Amino acid sequence: MNLRINFLLVVLFSFGCKKATIDNDDSKLINYLINATELSAIIHQKNIKIIDFRKKELYDQEHIADAIHLWRTDIENPSYPYSGMMPSAKQLENIFGSVGISNEDTLIVYDDNGLCEAARLWWILQNYDFKNIKMLQGGIEGWKAIQGTVTQKVPEKVTTKFTLSKNPSMKFAISKEEVLNAINKKVVIVDTRSLDEFLGKQQKKGASKAGRIPNSIHIDWSEAIDFHGNQALKSTETLAEFYAKKLKVTKNDSIILYCHSGVRSAHTTFVLTQLLGYKNVKNYDGSWTEWSYFNDLPFTNDSLTTIN
Repeated sequence: MNLRINFLLVVLFSFGCKKATIDNDDSKLINYLINATELSAIIHQKNIKIIDFRKKELYDQEHIADAIHLWRTDIENPSYPYSGMMPSAKQLENIFGSVGISNEDTLIVYDDNGLCEAARLWWILQNYDFKNIKMLQGGIEGWKAIQGTVTQKVPEKVTTKFTLSKNPSMKFAISKEEVLNAINKKVVIVDTRSLDEFLGKQQKKGASKAGRIPNSIHIDWSEAIDFHGNQALKSTETLAEFYAKKLKVTKNDSIILYCHSGVRSAHTTFVLTQLLGYKNVKNYDGSWTEWSYFNDLPFTNDSLTTIN
């Protein structure tokens, strides 16, 4: 009898002390989302690293206690003549090591824009086969709604060693050459920008001209977010109905996504692959910023343009 009691105590203790890590087995569905209440239960665990993925001035005003600050400009590759490209593995290793992130950590990433910014970091790490990442539903406002602690205090800086796969899958990435090759094939190309950008009425900073990739359809990324409510993702049922109606394809068909610089389309990549089960989705990293830079690449423009 005593042996049985001791065994049960060991089992219970083991579960109680289990670290908040993510199973890296591709055969299992990984839940990359976390809500504020769930975060509050694990926030003090040693292997949890919180990343505030907003502009620095917002971080300086307030952030979740002990959050590390990173922003898009910190994780882009400067070797291109245009901005916003995914960093090299070495660059990302150096950045993460410099802010104290190690391979054993689980990253909790938040923003204040419906997970749009956080999803860009999620997408980059997926391509490099690092999966210990979760995104905070509702962002910093969701955290404050449960009286989570925010502060202006910057955590003490430490350095670590962080490494990525030597042969990354790049499973959600596609190049401009592959997009060009897909234009006249049975591939759905989706522009996830605003309607004005899609029509060519608006040209955002960084683009060389206004317009869109030929044969692309328009589905604004923000349709997936409850911006009038808690700024979290809409229900899976609502999203499934919406995208089925818009895409008009099976979940095994090929889909290419793009936006201005691969950020908004990274969010749609997450929604389609992780929430709705679409199997063949690629996000074009360079997106319209890169595409518009090359004069020999085809484009469509419907109207007069306002540059901003």
